[in-house]
Amino acid sequence: MQILPIDLTALVATILGISIVLIPVIGLTARFALKPTVEALGRVLEHKGLDDTINILERRLELQEHLIDSLQASVQQLEEASDTHAVQERSSQGALPSGGPGAGVPDGGAGVDAKSAG
Repeated sequence: MQILPIDLTALVATILGISIVLIPVIGLTARFALKPTVEALGRVLEHKGLDDTINILERRLELQEHLIDSLQASVQQLEEASDTHAVQERSSQGALPSGGPGAGVPDGGAGVDAKSAG
């Protein structure tokens, strides 16, 4: 068996000639074949981003609800403390003299001590 020499110029010319036709054909085929795949991947990644955004918003909403519940509990405690304080003030005012004219003076008294009058 005899090995023939390779004509490099003819080989390169043949490869370039075939490439002129095959590159556009391969490009168009790849574009039409890969376009649906790329669009589907884009939609999947877009929905993944939306899911992450929804999860973040849900966590923020839960935090806001927790803060609102905490504030309502604080307001409720303050109202109860205020009501308790008001009741204590009313009960302590009822036990003491009213402080009006003649307060603390026995019935029929003039309100003046004998020591201070004299």
